[in-house]
Amino acid sequence: MKSINTLKIIQPDDWHIHLRDGKKLSRTVNDAALQFSRAIVMPNLVPPILNATDAIKYKKRILNSLENDKNFDPLMVIYLTDKTSPEIIREAKGSGIVFAAKYYPAGATTNSSNGVTDIKNIYPALEAMQKYDLVFAIHGEVTDSDIDIYDREAKFIEKILKQVVNDFPSLRIVFEHISTSEAVDYVTSASSNIAATITAHHLLFNRNDMFAGGVRPHYYCLPVLKRNTHQKALIKAATSGNKKFFIGTDSAPHSKDKKENACGCAGAYTAHAAIEMYTEAFDQANSLDKLEGFTSLFGPDFYKLPRNKNYIKLIRKSWGVPSYLDYDKDKLTPLFAGQRLNWKIDS
Repeated sequence: MKSINTLKIIQPDDWHIHLRDGKKLSRTVNDAALQFSRAIVMPNLVPPILNATDAIKYKKRILNSLENDKNFDPLMVIYLTDKTSPEIIREAKGSGIVFAAKYYPAGATTNSSNGVTDIKNIYPALEAMQKYDLVFAIHGEVTDSDIDIYDREAKFIEKILKQVVNDFPSLRIVFEHISTSEAVDYVTSASSNIAATITAHHLLFNRNDMFAGGVRPHYYCLPVLKRNTHQKALIKAATSGNKKFFIGTDSAPHSKDKKENACGCAGAYTAHAAIEMYTEAFDQANSLDKLEGFTSLFGPDFYKLPRNKNYIKLIRKSWGVPSYLDYDKDKLTPLFAGQRLNWKIDS
């Protein structure tokens, strides 16, 4: 096959990103805006984004951090708790700026202490979400201490997700940042209102990479990287052309000191070069012809939003990723820090 050296695709969106808050937004928002037109913005701040009023205020803070020469539309999400009421869901949908409600099992990941303690506690909210057609975005892991961390996604499917789908058959669900072959198989066989996002780091790496020559904290994320057989299943799904699978970076910034310590935070920062990383993964799989569907078409279609009209151009070009990025008063180590990528957005 003749080598492809340039790609022109419809401008992508990111259907799962963490932007954080305050002065740190100047880093994350503008990195995302270099490549993405829109992004589903995670609500796990401290305190979390619990309702439409919180979402409206957060969106203003995001837009106020955007540099004048960039265009970017944050799509807001509210954080589900045991106390989320149908009225909160109705108001969120009616706001016109909230596109999903996020399920975090309490204690599952960063800033999830306010999350849901029992799925039945949010059944009234899920009924309202089904009624008003608000997307149910899920962090799909159980948190039982006796279940191995590598098994928590598969157990979630069996213990919780199948029951929710059975009880709310019309609810649109995005199974976010899937990391296992079990999740791929479930989403593939599920009804058309079930979709999944896949991160660039789950496509490019597996759990061996976390321990290559020592513990590598910048590869530590949740859900944790799995063995290479799961990585292969994710690559196959992402490059299949199946509209159920689409981009969601789960780019999650933590300052260098919070990653590199005795109890490091989970999260990989990819917003600085996410589309280049996805292109790298698709190139390695000889599937560059499938990139545009995954990054630019299937996500807006599932969220019932128009596809973008602008295009971006990618060129095959080796370039070095910085060893660190400024992050307010701290330093941030991006994924691929000090290494080279082989694709670059043509500015």
